[in-house]
Amino acid sequence: MAYRITEECLACGTCLESCPNEAIIEGETYRIDPDKCENCGTCIEACPTGAIIEE
Repeated sequence: MAYRITEECLACGTCLESCPNEAIIEGETYRIDPDKCENCGTCIEACPTGAIIEE
């Protein structure tokens, strides 16, 4: 299972702070590094806008 950050992302940093593997990459829009992501789901639970989805 892979996760993706959608256009609903506000770049608030909540997911960035919650990721135990530092798999969230900052930028104009945030993205998830699939090589670091262990699919724990912490970012999904932390996101206040529901911008992180499973693919």
